[in-house]
Amino acid sequence: MSPKPFRVLAADDEKSMRELLEIVLGKDGYAVTAVGAVEDAQQQLETEAFDAVLTDLRMGNDRTAGMKLLAWMQEKAPGTPAIMITAHGSVETAIEAMKLGAADYIMKPFKNDEIRLVVKRAIEQRDLVRENRAYRQEQAKRGDLANIVGKSAPIERVREMIRRVAQLPSTVAIHGESGTGKELVARGIHQLSPRTNKPFVAINCGGMPESLLESELFGHKGGAFTGAVDDKEGLFVVADGGTLFLDEIGEMPLPLQVKLLRVLDNSEVMPVGGVSGVKVDVRIISATNRNLETMAREGGFREDLYYRLNVIPIVVPPLRERADDIPLLVRQFTAAHSAKLGLPAVTVAKEANDALQSFHWPGNVRELENVLERAVALCNGGRVELSDLPTSVQQFVAKPAEEATQLPPGGLDLEALIERIEVNLIEQALRNARYSQTKAAKLLGLTTRSLRYRLKKYSLESA
Repeated sequence: MSPKPFRVLAADDEKSMRELLEIVLGKDGYAVTAVGAVEDAQQQLETEAFDAVLTDLRMGNDRTAGMKLLAWMQEKAPGTPAIMITAHGSVETAIEAMKLGAADYIMKPFKNDEIRLVVKRAIEQRDLVRENRAYRQEQAKRGDLANIVGKSAPIERVREMIRRVAQLPSTVAIHGESGTGKELVARGIHQLSPRTNKPFVAINCGGMPESLLESELFGHKGGAFTGAVDDKEGLFVVADGGTLFLDEIGEMPLPLQVKLLRVLDNSEVMPVGGVSGVKVDVRIISATNRNLETMAREGGFREDLYYRLNVIPIVVPPLRERADDIPLLVRQFTAAHSAKLGLPAVTVAKEANDALQSFHWPGNVRELENVLERAVALCNGGRVELSDLPTSVQQFVAKPAEEATQLPPGGLDLEALIERIEVNLIEQALRNARYSQTKAAKLLGLTTRSLRYRLKKYSLESA
């Protein structure tokens, strides 16, 4: 069965032009429907599907008939490409047509090959947009999220949340310790969202003074303060249509929290020194390593802003809760830093791998990457040995009981050693018990209450 021909609607009040378009495009296999008025074109579009629309600018006594059809199509047939045809063109007219969604613009008189090319190009562009949209939707379903490394259950749960919230317009609050990869999660949400072709803008709210942060976020007018020579657009305006990632939102001063709340309420940004606001369409994703709920109760963070930001919370697990991902992360980071230094792929000795797997990583993924960057740079023979790792990590290699209880000549810190052993064994028990505290306590010969005491003592409560 041969494919259906592309359908083109031509709107022009000149009969000769309608007949020309029917003949020229018909020879290329298009099914052309020709009408002489805007109302007729609208009626056709309401009842039938077309692959492209050609419209004259002037029809009858109406000098802006084509513009009116474009404006109507923006609401009623937004996915159908439209091409403006006119003998009365100008740069201003072309710009106005494009603003109203025209896919292209052609001047009378035109050559037959020109109109063929313009229609062909408009439909191809329409198909590319559809394919891209379908790809993004499929990607959102599959959610590859290649930059978020790991196959453990905790990180899979994060991936699933990203897939679920990406298509929503709601604000998202990402919670997690420093170094867990909260910005990667925010970028993943943006990449799988309908805003993916618009800017992703990130700012650390704890990295600059209040006055500078206000200017960066909201912009300023020239002369608003000393040094403000020219107008400056804030990041809200820069991110218009896209996503603004507010990292370390818990560090934002209270006066700026009020201003942020106002933007969330009315989608309008007021520059410093300005007298009128600027409308913006921005999705807010925030992140923090602090407990905003506690801060809100204690007056350190606005409660109303907390609830506006925390519509959809995502908790990124610390590395100690997904130790099964460490080997994957080690392979990625060693490969990346080897390539960065122009070296062949570096391998990691088993003893070093064991230490990396056993260490509790208080600095999380960021600390692991920093350790491996240093190890790759300093190792000899293309192999990371235990001795290439920091002393704090080296100590986490499993040792026979007799060796571990030998007193070094220089003495040792007994409490620190016991703490390391306890933390290591507790984390192993939790992993083996799939993070069931009751089962982990049984593996360690402890009561559940005793295990919980140790979890609190060693700041492992989130495990």
